[in-house]
Amino acid sequence: MALDYVIIGNGVAGIQAAETIRRLDRTGHITLIGDETHLPYCRPMISMALEGTIDFPALTIRGPDFYEANAITPILGERVAAIDVDGRAVIIGGGRRVPFHRLLIATGADPRPVAAAGLDLNNIHYMRSQDHVRRMLASIDGARRATVLGGGLVGFKAACGLLRRGVGVSLLIGSGHPLSMQVDDEAGAMLLAELRRRGLDVRVGAAVAGFEGENGRVRSAALKDGGRVDCDLVVIGKGVRPALDFVPRDRIPVDLGILVDARMETGAPGIYAAGDVAEAEDIARRTRWVNAIWPEAVEQGRVAGMNMAGRQVAYPGSLSRNVIRVFDMDAMTAGVVTPDDDGLYEVIRERDAGGRLYRKLVFREDRLVGFTLINRIEQGGVMTALIRSRLPIRVSRRRLLAPDFNWSLLLP
Repeated sequence: MALDYVIIGNGVAGIQAAETIRRLDRTGHITLIGDETHLPYCRPMISMALEGTIDFPALTIRGPDFYEANAITPILGERVAAIDVDGRAVIIGGGRRVPFHRLLIATGADPRPVAAAGLDLNNIHYMRSQDHVRRMLASIDGARRATVLGGGLVGFKAACGLLRRGVGVSLLIGSGHPLSMQVDDEAGAMLLAELRRRGLDVRVGAAVAGFEGENGRVRSAALKDGGRVDCDLVVIGKGVRPALDFVPRDRIPVDLGILVDARMETGAPGIYAAGDVAEAEDIARRTRWVNAIWPEAVEQGRVAGMNMAGRQVAYPGSLSRNVIRVFDMDAMTAGVVTPDDDGLYEVIRERDAGGRLYRKLVFREDRLVGFTLINRIEQGGVMTALIRSRLPIRVSRRRLLAPDFNWSLLLP
């Protein structure tokens, strides 16, 4: 009997799963449901389309024959309303039921909303999809000043992209420095100084109460401290949250994301999750975590696809990591960056006198579990591999900071 595979999500986790299933099962029926109508594309690169360094067609990662070549039935432009776990069906618009034997939830994440007045004004945008960026670019003509909410990766990329387009930007951050989820206070202070040096108006500890407009278009942001920021374009970049509103939590266990085991299977047999919506074991933190990054979505989709098609494969666990270029400053982080002060971790740091280099290593017991590098990030790949391998560190821990450090120093 041919199996019915249903994949919810047309992003990289979903298409990796679909391609993997098709390689292992040539006769099963694959249905892929996506809420966008575009061909699969590289979501992390939409900021490059915003800043104008690439055109939208360059975002595409699969050609127009992708669905036909893999015998996939696409249902695009539809958002899933519910999952009938007992009836083994996905329910989409109009009550249409799509039956499945094996189901993958790979819906990614939605922009995190903000509680503020005036959100119905024109020229207030999110930045999660290429359609969001297209709408931003359509409204950029005549825009003199933009306000970007949020100092995470989304807000940071939006601010830099608009600045490169010649638009003045005020970046409003609730924390004390940009990228507070990716870097520690010291690295964050270095990044903050670089952004301000480049002409970005960065305001820390700032929160928006609402927006005011004229003729239906936003003209200013009112801050909770009573201040006001003039703007004719707003980007809300306050992060994302897993897209799982349709998931029946009484049948499929959910924390921040959908809980999965090493096979990427949820608590409901035959139902899997992968990508930004999945909460899997984190290698460095030794607990479940949602690591919403592209390479983990790729690997999770592949592992889910293999298990759905009957090949038993274990996912080794996820690892958070980021490489960020802030004008002429490079930052690379992985694993545990800001450890709890609970006695479990040892931290060593190194700085240069000129204030351009910063290195921080985080250890738990005899293993490297995290690092932060500001400039001269060449050793980041070796350090990431050390975290993944869980290899005991048998040399002086400061030796890892040396420019010539390599694997051979750790081998017997």
